Amino acid sequence: MMASGQRIVPEKTLIIFDEIQDCPKVINSLKYFCENAPQYHIATAAFPNTTPYKPSSFPVGKVNFMDINPMTFSEFLLANGDGNLIEYLESANTIEPITAAFFNPLYEKLKMYYVTGGMPESVMMWTEEREISAMQDALYGIISAYERDFAKHPDVNEFPKISMIWKSIPSQLARENKKFIYKVVKEGARAREYEDALEWLVDGRLVHKIYRSTAPGLPISAYDDLSAFKIYLVDVGILRRLSQLSPTAFGEGNRLFTEFKGALTENFVLQTLLTQFEVVPRYWIQTNPPYEVDFLIQRENDIFHIEVKPEANTTSKSIKKFKELFPDKVKLRIRFSLDNLKLDGDVLNIPLFMADQTDRLIALALEKVNA
Repeated sequence: MMASGQRIVPEKTLIIFDEIQDCPKVINSLKYFCENAPQYHIATAAFPNTTPYKPSSFPVGKVNFMDINPMTFSEFLLANGDGNLIEYLESANTIEPITAAFFNPLYEKLKMYYVTGGMPESVMMWTEEREISAMQDALYGIISAYERDFAKHPDVNEFPKISMIWKSIPSQLARENKKFIYKVVKEGARAREYEDALEWLVDGRLVHKIYRSTAPGLPISAYDDLSAFKIYLVDVGILRRLSQLSPTAFGEGNRLFTEFKGALTENFVLQTLLTQFEVVPRYWIQTNPPYEVDFLIQRENDIFHIEVKPEANTTSKSIKKFKELFPDKVKLRIRFSLDNLKLDGDVLNIPLFMADQTDRLIALALEKVNA
């Protein structure tokens, strides 16, 4: 190409159009490439919900879509040169404790992942440059870019509402009951005034909206309470940076795991569940007396309830209560914590650094429980 000096070789060169949502003519051209110039490989990148105008047409059936998530903890390990740790985790084919030789380094690496998150630029600043300040700047730049994109909403009046919701998320998650409250965004705020702005963030995949479930039935969406939900950020590193929690917390024991009611840990667990299960998780809560199950997941035709504990040596009153209320629906109870990998009766404890292995570990545990 004239601009880059790069020669485009048919069948070999990948052509990337970035920010394609801002150029309808490029969007329309995809049909041409598919039908008349298939020898050129085209990839495009777009940020949802920022298009100030709509293209005159869209090449339906000519484009394959792919949602790109932040890097998982396993991918972070790979970028950090810790392939041996990934190999060990993936080779674990029995539910038994992880040896200290692997447990301790995985625990420390996970703390660093909480600091960097999974955004490729911030991961690169750490894994290649080992620069905390550069990693901090990268996350700040990403957050600033997102906040500038808020102004691209078709209705200019929604911009301040989107910004206020975005900035309220750390406060929302710092509460004991993490149910989203509009009044935390602004005193006197009502759902009808802010729900469109919130949906813009959800549709743009900057935040994840997790509905309260009234019961563990199938399909899980049939039991949604649409008036109650929790909001999490797209990435744990962005949550840490937006919350202005210093990276020095890395060296302060379990602080990163437990900070503001374990919100970073819940956000991390949700991120990894979203990459493994097709259906978006839900949560369950009983108010009187208070019990809460952090996540419900639908795996094939079963519902599993999950409790997230940001520390070790914890009891699981809520998952016990859930089984008492729905005994016929519970095949396995799942807890994420800093305890080691183990199966205690029908309670599967998954150490947080093995969250990427959840689906496989559930299968192994079910084999043992049903034996």
